[in-house]
Amino acid sequence: MLMLERIGLRYGAAAVLKGVSLEAEIGKITCLLGRNGVGKTSLLRAIVGHHPIADGKIIWQAKDIGGLKPFERARLGIAYVPQGREIFPLLTVQENLETGFAVLPRGQRRVPAEIFDLFPVLATMLRRRGGDLSGGQQQQLALARALVMRPKLLLLDEPTEGIQPSIIKNIGRVISLISRSGDMTILLVEQYFDFARELADRIAVMDRGEIVLQGAASSLDSAEIRRRITV
Repeated sequence: MLMLERIGLRYGAAAVLKGVSLEAEIGKITCLLGRNGVGKTSLLRAIVGHHPIADGKIIWQAKDIGGLKPFERARLGIAYVPQGREIFPLLTVQENLETGFAVLPRGQRRVPAEIFDLFPVLATMLRRRGGDLSGGQQQQLALARALVMRPKLLLLDEPTEGIQPSIIKNIGRVISLISRSGDMTILLVEQYFDFARELADRIAVMDRGEIVLQGAASSLDSAEIRRRITV
């Protein structure tokens, strides 16, 4: 499992994360909710090593990984789908998928057939450049690229942002399917509460760099969550 123990993170003199503690279990979907600017993305970037933490511990598979470089964390099975997708616009869909090979042993450097079962539209677009895809198709490509890495921990930053409802539904289906395999830990950052509620086993709500509410999704009051995440 992933365990965050009193994580602190600063940008200069500004404290962005203040003693954040959170757990995400294997085979479960943990959803982190909150308004814009409360520190959700910063927390994910801290987990993957893009921002050094000032305090606390990041425990993954019973090891403190806080001092590891991003590529070392990726080799431990941590995959990140960032907000805004960040696919390579001038590379083809096939080439974008193959960038996930970097952390894999040579014998595993192939795109699993299951990727195209999950995202059939990508199979018809392998020679198209990533930048020519629609926003929804790019989001599917970003998620597929992460899954090519055979991750054990999948971090998703607002995968529904700017996506049409039909694609949102498909992305939700894929997240649910891969969770059911039982061998992956999923931490999902969202603002769209209805989407998160349908998927989440556990929910945590962040405000001003702190976790202000968390627990099993079935035990939390929906009205209270909405109050804390509504602008």
